[in-house]
Amino acid sequence: MAISLYKLLRDPPSGANLKERAREYEDFFPDDEDGGRVKRTQDYRRFIKLYYDLASDFYEWGWGPSHHFALRAANESFAASLVRHEHFLADALSLCPGMRVADIGCGIGGPLRQIARVSRASIVGININEYQVKRARRYARAAGLGHLADFVVGDFMDMDVPDCTFDAVYSMEATPCAPEKAGAFREIHRVLKPGACFAGYEYCLTDRFDPEDSRHLEIKHNIEKGAGLVTIAVPGEINDALREVGFEILETRDLATQSTPDIPWHEPLAGSGLSLAGFRRSTFGRALVQWMLRLLAVVGIAKRGTADVNRVLNLAADGLVEAGRLRIFTPMYFVLARKPASIE
Repeated sequence: MAISLYKLLRDPPSGANLKERAREYEDFFPDDEDGGRVKRTQDYRRFIKLYYDLASDFYEWGWGPSHHFALRAANESFAASLVRHEHFLADALSLCPGMRVADIGCGIGGPLRQIARVSRASIVGININEYQVKRARRYARAAGLGHLADFVVGDFMDMDVPDCTFDAVYSMEATPCAPEKAGAFREIHRVLKPGACFAGYEYCLTDRFDPEDSRHLEIKHNIEKGAGLVTIAVPGEINDALREVGFEILETRDLATQSTPDIPWHEPLAGSGLSLAGFRRSTFGRALVQWMLRLLAVVGIAKRGTADVNRVLNLAADGLVEAGRLRIFTPMYFVLARKPASIE
């Protein structure tokens, strides 16, 4: 199921103008006072669509079908840890047959397929990127899950869905892409049935982050640029936005604090293990791939601009590793919130 290296090199979703589109993406991060945050907020649809056109195949080739982090236990495989992290959300929402559920920002549907398989709930994946939706549909059919999995191209900031449609909603590291948290949570609140719950994982800066520390700010900027983010919130902003739109918060916690010292959440990007996939994700593996892509572009095997995209993604990878080591960032601030059963 993983995308082939040949397709990554020769047939990216951005097409022949890959280098120009990579430059267009980098223009969202100008060297100005706010680092382009206002521009990314105002034109977030173009920004997010462009990022995932450029990054999707790299994610799938390097990480697999589920593009998220996870806690990993001793003697547990990387793939198994991702599945367990996905099942955690299904359990938190008590998903079961007969429920209609929304996966907000579903990517290529890796988590959706796992959650549909274990819960037997009917799940609608909503994703702003058409290329990812096409792949998600194909993979769901191939997995024999077409009767449980549906996918629509849509903006989770403005969903074309009637009020009170879903029995549950979840987000697997997707709402971090929202240009404005309250706006995203307001739409989720709107499409949930009264008494139904939302669960998700958010990217957050921790209380160790120092906004006066230039290195901390540089790491934050690199993660935003390499991961396609308008900005990175702090937990208080997430909690306040949930309450602002009417959610009752049932639970919030940083799951990253539960990782074992030997296998922190950022370990896959730092590099360990003896598998080819593990090597590709490692610091050395990523550097080698970058060198290889530049060489292959020179000889005409890879499209011009492939190395430019990989360089941008490596900014996030290196930033995430350093942020993890400094404990100034978490990719798994877990939230569980309920829409009140009635409005007084």
